[in-house]
Amino acid sequence: MPPPLSSSHAPAHGYPSDSFLNRELALIAFNRRVLAQAEDAQIPLLERLFFLCIVSSNLDELFEIRVAGIKEQLKLGSMAITTDGKTASEVHLSVTAAARALVEEQYALLNDEILPQLAREGVHFLRRADWSEAQRAWVRAYFFREMMPVLTPIGVDPAHPFPRVLNKSLNFAVELEGKDAFGRNSGIAIVQAPRVLPRVIRLPAEVTPDCPYGFVFLSSILHSFVGELFSGMNVLGCYQFRVTRNSDLFVDEEEVKNLRTKIQVELPQRHFGDAVRLEVADNCSPAASRFLLAQFGLSEHELYRIPGPVNLVRLMQVPAWVDRPDLKFPSFTPGMPKSLRKASDIFSQIRMGDILLHHPYQSFLPVIDFLEQAVSDPQVVAIKMTVYRTGTDSVLMQSLLRAAQNGKEVTVIVELMARFDEEANIGWATRLEEVGAHVVYGVVGYKTHAKMLMVVRREDAPGGTILRRYVHLGTGNYHPRTARLYTDFGLLTCDEDIGADVTEVFQQLTGLGRVKPLQYLWQSPFSLHSNVIASIQKEIGMASEGKPARVIAKMNSLLEPGLIATLYEASQAGVRIDLIVRGVCALRPGVAGLSENIRVHSVIGRFLEHHRIFYFHAGGEEQVWLSSADWMERNFFRRIELAFPVLDKRLKKRVINEGLKMYLSDNQGTWEMDGNGHYTRKRKRRAHLRCAQEELIELLKAGSA
Repeated sequence: MPPPLSSSHAPAHGYPSDSFLNRELALIAFNRRVLAQAEDAQIPLLERLFFLCIVSSNLDELFEIRVAGIKEQLKLGSMAITTDGKTASEVHLSVTAAARALVEEQYALLNDEILPQLAREGVHFLRRADWSEAQRAWVRAYFFREMMPVLTPIGVDPAHPFPRVLNKSLNFAVELEGKDAFGRNSGIAIVQAPRVLPRVIRLPAEVTPDCPYGFVFLSSILHSFVGELFSGMNVLGCYQFRVTRNSDLFVDEEEVKNLRTKIQVELPQRHFGDAVRLEVADNCSPAASRFLLAQFGLSEHELYRIPGPVNLVRLMQVPAWVDRPDLKFPSFTPGMPKSLRKASDIFSQIRMGDILLHHPYQSFLPVIDFLEQAVSDPQVVAIKMTVYRTGTDSVLMQSLLRAAQNGKEVTVIVELMARFDEEANIGWATRLEEVGAHVVYGVVGYKTHAKMLMVVRREDAPGGTILRRYVHLGTGNYHPRTARLYTDFGLLTCDEDIGADVTEVFQQLTGLGRVKPLQYLWQSPFSLHSNVIASIQKEIGMASEGKPARVIAKMNSLLEPGLIATLYEASQAGVRIDLIVRGVCALRPGVAGLSENIRVHSVIGRFLEHHRIFYFHAGGEEQVWLSSADWMERNFFRRIELAFPVLDKRLKKRVINEGLKMYLSDNQGTWEMDGNGHYTRKRKRRAHLRCAQEELIELLKAGSA
């Protein structure tokens, strides 16, 4: 779906367009900060390689979704402008130029620093020119044994049109001369690398006696032996290439009778969407480049000449293959809340008081145990859960399957439109239905992004029995793997009022009826936006009376114009505002007369900053909310999202300290943004060093007090 553009040149909420920054360029700026991690000599070498690969992965998604959407606007001839006052054409030119510069920096770092330093550490990516006789013999045998049987060279001629090329797949354009057995002379052929073949191959120790870890790229092997695929012809050139396509799955939900069936039909077509970027090896001939551009309907400025592998994402696996702890971040064991360290009954511990989990510094295991105990507990009568991203091998989903098989009432809200997880979610939905669980796909037109897990348990009480609701609410997905990589908060509670609110939200998602006001939770698309605005406006009122006023918010992205306008108003009223925005921020901080009381920070580190925290001074009451929602239009108005309060004073103090104060004191991983969208690293080498992520590891890891 194209990115939302304003329908006119009218300024958003009374502020001119130059009061806002461009979303796509902010994404490029974020990836520059990620690339800075790869440039940082203080970071272990294999981790630097990993950050380098993350940049490639992020750029892939930028082109697949954002740039693809802009091209759709261009195709439709749209004259609309973005919030920051740019046309789609201007954004497209700016983004492709900025992306090209970033890619050049990325590969210069790879070729000039990362690979040479890895080689000095015994991790070699061997070039064809450097193969020994023994290595060449092994590689040749590998080619004939593992590659040639599955390769299908396609000579492009009237009987063999240009093949369909999968999104982001590895391919080779081969320039030829001479005639084949049938007298044909097309001059060019295409070789597609099957997905079953690894892109990086480790050589055996017997042929790499001088280096502990020797790797070769699949592309190097094919380049060396491509002539074997074209017997009797002369290979003039062989060039790897990769095309990126529009991958935004668009389903007109209002016209669909069965959403799951429609998505299953549409998913295979994602691989063949309109082309948006072509990457070729930097030695690709001008003729071959022009030929490929013509095949994909792309212009010259959408061509990227790459001095190395055209897909660095494949190198993400290398750190796991190399057993060199000294070249990686120090390992640690996540901690466990004191109340759960020796307790066997998690329900009794929740009854004693709310439990706060801070991942990945604290283990995700309590969430798994919470559901697992519910599965086997005869007193549990019902389980309800939302699923956005959970993985193909989720232990949580396995527990839900067993719960349904055990006869418990299981209801699962599965978001089928979770981008790039649609196939996995369809698979889980099918398996859950097969064992009798109630599977619902939420509300048409609204993605269910809220993170809720509720267990209903029959318990003894004075005068009989009661049904008690135990709830887990979180800022991150129910995904054990990402819980080790993303920073998130989770809350386990049996508070009656919160349980009643969660029940109401589940009722909305599974049934029909008008919206009822919730007692504690803020919910999109109904009350979250208005309540955040109202809370900021209360701070404005405090400031106008000369009282302390403060807003601190942490999130992934800040884009919604109405909320940005309210923050500007608050700044002008004297409210002190700190925004910790990991990725995209359209607000311009520190601008005289507009936002001089606003500071914007971005923290990039070992873990992906993912939790959303909203703090309001509230006359000294200090209201703290945790949420699944970023401050974006989609989260406020086109998704089911929740924000939940931290009511326990002790836990509230923890969130303020661990989620906000420690980050505002960070002088190692923090970047500060200026009013033009430029970021400067807040790094002090001689002063007392403060790194929030490292301090949190020490504070919360297993064995800490």
